[in-house]
Amino acid sequence: MKLVTVLFFIFSVLGSSISEDEKMAWDENYKLSWSDFKAVPKGNGFVASTSSGISFSYKFSFTETGEILDLDVSILCYFYPENSWFIPSETSVYILKHEQAHFDISELHARILRKKISETTFSKDLKNEIEAIYKGVEEERQTMQHLFDAESDHSKIKEKELEWEAFVAQQLETYERWK
Repeated sequence: MKLVTVLFFIFSVLGSSISEDEKMAWDENYKLSWSDFKAVPKGNGFVASTSSGISFSYKFSFTETGEILDLDVSILCYFYPENSWFIPSETSVYILKHEQAHFDISELHARILRKKISETTFSKDLKNEIEAIYKGVEEERQTMQHLFDAESDHSKIKEKELEWEAFVAQQLETYERWK
């Protein structure tokens, strides 16, 4: 039996291109600290900025008749220290929690992507189908990141900030099975 194996890598990041040694995988037992933020602060009116995103790779094999024999998917959420920054004189533990929530939103969407891929029956057009799922989840991730900042006014509206932090924590629990 002849097998055809294909391998793809896709990276989604807020920011510029990232090298392999400039990332930290999301870990439920680790919370960001200001020492994780390595970039020079930007003069854009914000106190801090978190660069995070989803990376995934997949490989699959087809039989001679074109049926999918095997699909292996790896999906990870990363924080990018070299693209993340803060202004030391203007930060606090409260602001750090806001930045952690951005990282957690990316992890939530990594879990959503894992769930959607695990529940999909793919056809021979697997490459396009899996990329469409990824693009949809990535759009949702970016929308949620912007909505979080808009509704909390970048952490200035404390009530909304706390609501968002609780919502993201609850969603991470809801998608616990796909971590």
